[in-house]
Amino acid sequence: MSLRTEGDLGALPRTAAELERGIGEGLQLGGQLYVSRQGVGVADVAFGEARPGEPMRREHRMLWLSASKPVTAVAVAQLWERGALALDDAVARHLPEFATGGKGGVTIRHLLTHTAGIRMLDTGWPEATWEATVARVCARPLEPRWTPGRKAGYHLASSWFVLGELVRRLDGRPIATFVRDEIFAPLGLARSGIGVERERFAAEREQIAPMYVDVGGTLEPSDLTSEAKLIAPSPGGNGLGPLAELGRFYEALAGAGRGGRELPLRPQTVEALAARHRVGLFDHTFKTKLDWGLGVIVNSAHYGDPRAPYGYGPHAGPRAWGHSGARSSVAFVDPDAELVVALAVNGMSGEDAHCERFARLTAAIYEDLALVAPASAPGSAGGDPD
Repeated sequence: MSLRTEGDLGALPRTAAELERGIGEGLQLGGQLYVSRQGVGVADVAFGEARPGEPMRREHRMLWLSASKPVTAVAVAQLWERGALALDDAVARHLPEFATGGKGGVTIRHLLTHTAGIRMLDTGWPEATWEATVARVCARPLEPRWTPGRKAGYHLASSWFVLGELVRRLDGRPIATFVRDEIFAPLGLARSGIGVERERFAAEREQIAPMYVDVGGTLEPSDLTSEAKLIAPSPGGNGLGPLAELGRFYEALAGAGRGGRELPLRPQTVEALAARHRVGLFDHTFKTKLDWGLGVIVNSAHYGDPRAPYGYGPHAGPRAWGHSGARSSVAFVDPDAELVVALAVNGMSGEDAHCERFARLTAAIYEDLALVAPASAPGSAGGDPD
């Protein structure tokens, strides 16, 4: 097969071969890739299909899933800079109802580092209203035998509703509005957002690339981009937009914003986000050790688990940081390589197949850019990541 693309992948031949391989193996229909180095674009590409028979375009809005979390973390960091909160404030200082169930000592830092001990899945989203969802999370007691800050476990969504509510209480704007006004608009990211406004969903539906999930070896349509799951904002899970825009968000964080557009966040604050605030703790959700910054994952490959989720591939530097979305996306900065990568595919394969797919893809990017020696002969798509 010949990989259908919008945009040029000429500088990334191994990567192109890996993208084509994933389509050929039925792992995805298509996706988008954005790569820049030293603030200069290397690739801004849509590949394959958004839907059967419909080419993926760079203007398609793709679902980021948990790769949305750093956007909310930046919103919280902006309020921190403005003196509206402190990282070690008890959450209950700003949301008094959160103190129930033994959570009075849980801090904002605990929420951002996934050490708060409220890993509930039954938040009520998307059926419940925002207020009802927040109330449900606030009413949940601390998990048994959990000491906040000393035990870790990834919070899929619960703590992110609380962070979104902190933004609303302290600023007055809903999290989706705050993010639009204070993060995306200053960067010129007009097609990105947390969820989609109800009144705009019908008009924008066709520009939102649907997500497909592996069911018995076949990709089947999912409900992840349904109206219900996009008009109800989820601060840790339903960000969406072109991957080039997510890449430019990371460029701004890395101090390489385009066209004079800069994120209203001081470099020292970005350094704090990317520092290791949680080190060496076993994650009781992912069942492996992962290090965390403030709402971002710092490269944890040194713990030696080749199947650890949400990694940045075998060649990423030790200071690489960012976030992934469930079996479909990754976006990160590698400061040592001066590299930004944002990648999403529209097929959620099985966990092992996905880890292998993205390990090979991220390896190929580094090899194509001559940041490391190729693991195998040109055209072999980078070889075995191990």
